[in-house]
Amino acid sequence: MTDNIRPSESTHYYRIDGTPVYTVIGKNGEERPTTLRDLKKMGDLVPSVTSIIKLAARPMLQQWIIDQHILACLTTERYENESEEAYIARIKADANEQSKKAMEKGTIVHAWVQGGFEGEPLDKDAEIYFKNAKAELEKECGKQDWVCELPFATERYGGKVDLQTEKYVIDIKTTEKDLDTVKIWDDHLLQLSAYREGTGNKGQQCGILFINILTAEAKLLWVEEEELSRGLDCFNALLDFWRAKNRVK
Repeated sequence: MTDNIRPSESTHYYRIDGTPVYTVIGKNGEERPTTLRDLKKMGDLVPSVTSIIKLAARPMLQQWIIDQHILACLTTERYENESEEAYIARIKADANEQSKKAMEKGTIVHAWVQGGFEGEPLDKDAEIYFKNAKAELEKECGKQDWVCELPFATERYGGKVDLQTEKYVIDIKTTEKDLDTVKIWDDHLLQLSAYREGTGNKGQQCGILFINILTAEAKLLWVEEEELSRGLDCFNALLDFWRAKNRVK
């Protein structure tokens, strides 16, 4: 499965003081998702890190999507006299449903691990994911007082860091892949460097904590400083593009 992106981080906005603004009250008095139009109207909102990053091509994600559609082709039998258009529509629907289920599982595992670090009681299914994640972090970082999901914002963008201390910035990614095969991709560099810069850049060591949703195994990969510098350059270029494209000064 591709790296999981939580809905709360993929398209939403933050106030410059760091307050998440995921929803607003519409003209009909009902709550609705915050939009780009709201950002322009309110004047004190900024986009999330991940909404900027998704502007760039993501080969790993695209390959995973292609794989899901190939699998759907192999498992979806064509009905007698079924039109090509109808058959293709069913294949797409099946692939999308499988993708949705996989991403939902990733979101659940992510929440379990976060809950564990925040001291929430976990059931048996959740406990193993948290224990393995914690053990991997302690192996690499020693015992730390991890701060979870703390929102931040600058005058240009905002976000929430999965796990951080004065020494470390860690983002959690879920996957179905063998952890011996996982690696750091460019979008990871952009995300980590933007998070570190956005929270004041204390020179923290940055890494991705991969968690296999099938086996509950965890593996932490560190990012080199040179790569973080390149990632920040790329992120700032995308951010400038986003602001110019959307006419946001």
